[in-house]
Amino acid sequence: MRRVAIVSEHASPIAQAGSVDSGGQNVYVAQVARQLAAQGYAVDVFTRRDSSRLPHEMEWGKGLRIINVPAGPARYLPKEEMLPYMGQFGEFMTRYFGRSSHSYDLIHANFFMSAMAALPVARRYGLPLAVTFHALGRVRRQHQADADKFPDTRFAIEDEVVRSADRIIAECPQDRHDLVELYGADPDRISMIPCGYDPQEMWPMEMATVRSSLGWDKKAFYILQLGRMVPRKGVDNVIRGMSRLRKEYGVDARLCIVGGNTTAPLEEATPELARLKAVAREEGVLDFVEFTGRRGRNQLRAYYCASDVFATTPWYEPFGITPVEAMACARPVVGSDTGGIRYTVVDGVTGFLVPPKDPGALAERLARLAQDSSLSYRMGRAGAQRAERLFSWRCVGTQLADVFESLCGGAFAQRSARHWEAGDRLIA
Repeated sequence: MRRVAIVSEHASPIAQAGSVDSGGQNVYVAQVARQLAAQGYAVDVFTRRDSSRLPHEMEWGKGLRIINVPAGPARYLPKEEMLPYMGQFGEFMTRYFGRSSHSYDLIHANFFMSAMAALPVARRYGLPLAVTFHALGRVRRQHQADADKFPDTRFAIEDEVVRSADRIIAECPQDRHDLVELYGADPDRISMIPCGYDPQEMWPMEMATVRSSLGWDKKAFYILQLGRMVPRKGVDNVIRGMSRLRKEYGVDARLCIVGGNTTAPLEEATPELARLKAVAREEGVLDFVEFTGRRGRNQLRAYYCASDVFATTPWYEPFGITPVEAMACARPVVGSDTGGIRYTVVDGVTGFLVPPKDPGALAERLARLAQDSSLSYRMGRAGAQRAERLFSWRCVGTQLADVFESLCGGAFAQRSARHWEAGDRLIA
């Protein structure tokens, strides 16, 4: 039986998605771990212990364990404050690997800090290292400028990881392009494998039924925005787009915003909500915007299926799982023409692509869907077919397992020895 160590320093698979630092990576790690376990792998997920109530180890299912790593204080920390503790994280893993009764075959690191912690461990034990970045520092800096709170040292760390990793998992064509152009990554060591959705979580439901359960107006045109409440997600743009849809196109539009640090939309718990409510008030549409707060995974399908359209207009998006989930629920998606959304959404077929920060363009596309129910239906069905064909987590897990098996093959040992010897520079 192969044993894989999945490293995800800030994104635990058991965290509640939707808060500031809990989103797509948490879902990705949880689903990849489950899929590998279902294929017969033994999987240990190493994540930072962020609560004193968490045990150091916990069984999470057949073939699945979570190792809560003591690195820094046992409380929540913004991911931008975790970098100083990655040395501790890596040292713990080194000791753990050394005393474990089970040897590992491969390490799969998620995010640059996980890769930083895992790289010396992989070198020490001669293990292949696969890395999924989920976001790249140079891309983030281009789009967030001074709002990016990670230090410039992130770039050097990412450069080292790109040079040293045995395989980099790009999540979409844009991700692959950025790795090659901005980091000089070797294209032969990049495998493109997308994120996915769970068909047991997301599938179409009858709209009237779920609208009734949510207390939504049966006749209004509902737009759904779902995800983390941070500025770069562009939720303010969706509010402004909905405002123009009402004022310029006469559509009885409503917007439901799902996400936040708590299950109630408390501004003190999620500061971004105060800004978004101010935007809605300024646009004169506060009465038509519903802020729900965070919702559990088992509740999200109802929101997708109750809406007429899913809108997501981030400034940039490394992949974006929510558009795929909306497509799986047979809802058209209007999303930013950027990153992974450009790959998942087929413009004019499964929805529309629009420029980020352009509420006028967003309103125009939303109006087309509001005024043509047959177009909306066709796009929704096309999206569901595309999601089923390309983006199930089972498909993602199978592709990752194929990559991992190629890394664990007999040719790895000889090639890896030369690789580490040539690039053996420990990250400080």
